[in-house]
Amino acid sequence: MLLQEQLADTVKLMKHARKVKNKEEAKLCIAVLGSCSIQFFVQAFRYVLEQRGIEANLYEGEFNGISMDVLDENSALYEKKPDIVILLTDYRDVKALPGLLATETEVERSLEEAISYYQRLWKHLEQIEGVHVFQSNFVIPDESQLGNLECNYTFSRTLFLQQLNIELAKKRPSYVNLVDLERLAGKVGKDSWFDATGYFSYKLGFSMDYIGYVADLFARQVEALTGKTKKCLVLDLDNTLWGGVVGDVGWEHIQLDVNDAVGEAFQTFQEYVLRLKERGVILAVCSKNEEENAKEAFKLRPEMKIKLEDISCFVANWKDKAENLITIANTLNIGMDSLVFFDDNPAERARVKQAHPEVYVVDVPEEPEGYIRAMEEAHPFEWIQITKEDLGRTNTYVQNNRRMQYMEAAESYEDFLISLEMQGTVREVKKEDVPRFAQLINKSNQFNLRTQRYTEAQIERFCESEQYKCLAMLLKDKFDEYGIVSCVILKKEKDICFIDTWLMSCRVLKRGVENFVFESIVKKAIEMGCSTLQGEYIQTRKNGMVTCFYEKLGFTCIEESEDSEKAKVKKYELPRLQTRNYAQVKNNTYIERIETWN
Repeated sequence: MLLQEQLADTVKLMKHARKVKNKEEAKLCIAVLGSCSIQFFVQAFRYVLEQRGIEANLYEGEFNGISMDVLDENSALYEKKPDIVILLTDYRDVKALPGLLATETEVERSLEEAISYYQRLWKHLEQIEGVHVFQSNFVIPDESQLGNLECNYTFSRTLFLQQLNIELAKKRPSYVNLVDLERLAGKVGKDSWFDATGYFSYKLGFSMDYIGYVADLFARQVEALTGKTKKCLVLDLDNTLWGGVVGDVGWEHIQLDVNDAVGEAFQTFQEYVLRLKERGVILAVCSKNEEENAKEAFKLRPEMKIKLEDISCFVANWKDKAENLITIANTLNIGMDSLVFFDDNPAERARVKQAHPEVYVVDVPEEPEGYIRAMEEAHPFEWIQITKEDLGRTNTYVQNNRRMQYMEAAESYEDFLISLEMQGTVREVKKEDVPRFAQLINKSNQFNLRTQRYTEAQIERFCESEQYKCLAMLLKDKFDEYGIVSCVILKKEKDICFIDTWLMSCRVLKRGVENFVFESIVKKAIEMGCSTLQGEYIQTRKNGMVTCFYEKLGFTCIEESEDSEKAKVKKYELPRLQTRNYAQVKNNTYIERIETWN
């Protein structure tokens, strides 16, 4: 985990950065292109990536080389075939500025001209198989040719660049994400961000003081793209969600008074946490308390913004919090590296850091008015996109409590599965499915046979190809509608159907979903004219649960080897599909098959 102090100390950061060599053997290739000097950014970026555990081979473009590299398809950029291209743009790139007193039509024409240039860049980059682009938006200079009138006329440079940033967001394709340098510059202050001496002397687009912050901002996007995302915010209670210790003062006297500065700060932090939940962050509680005392505050204090039903996993006891975090991760069926720990007690934070370095521990200030800023500076929840499944995720985990009650009351696990009244369908991926399909492919780790990552653009090409079939399974039960929970990509090679990708969301493990999907895979392989089904297991640190998965389905292991990282690779085969009735491989999955899914 990179400390904020490292990013703030540019001299020390660059001293470390100069010692880091480029990892030319790394699988991940990232090209960095910029219209200003990018040498120092590349050095800092390489170091920050290393600190975040990401090995990458970096290609550094020439000065002012965006057009030179991207528009020339014979350039070294295309020889490198990067997985990621970073475009560091600058407001000085924009030449199509409207003149003073330009009409609205003329302003629109200038906007279209500016946007068309970037659309042309994106179109050229799309030719690189599987590429994803991270492009900075424009940092608007704090210069006012028109004085206060800058904010009154759309032909002013300020409003024009603001509108250009908005249009870039509207027009970007799925394989392009904007990186918000304008927000970062506004946070540190435009007077500090722009360094005239640095620009005229070295053609730096921004002050060296912020090179670490910019490098870290881009590194977090790379983390998110490669599946290293945080999913769950684990919260302490006493002096974290409210003032005081509920076990000592009782629920009646904890500090939540909106008429008091401290009480209002706690309430405001709770509102902030709820906004995170709204976007799909799972909420959990890890508190040293008697459980009933802790829950009384949620039940009996009307000032509580966060309610018990907002909490997906509530753990209050006197055990070691490091141990309780394992319980929370297991209960939610997510990895420890998906957790973000927020606790006002520095001793608890130090304990968790020591026991679980993979957990992100937020450095919490002493006063509650600084809690939101601490979260914003930590910014642990960087995602590449938001889907409707994200918005409903927390409700799924909350409803798990009701499912658990059903399971405890059931005579057997089979009776429990039947009581869920599950309904599902497997269909070929539609255009509206692609964002969620890509998200699952890039985030799922446990039930993932090959752990291959693909961009939305690649998936769209698979869907258009006659050689590939992309299948998505949707599931709902009596409590919730999950949306897409399993992704499959099939590739036809003569009469062999190869399972390129097969993964499943951790939210629906042990429900018989894998058998339901397997039936559909066999059926689709037969429809594709294949007589043999092949699959492959590539070992990772996280997918041990599917080590023998194909064997359980009746496949035969035909080849064993190790990849370049000494991970096990097993290839499996299931022959004679044409002579099999696909229904014969169907197991009792307790899921009603629905052919038409709204």
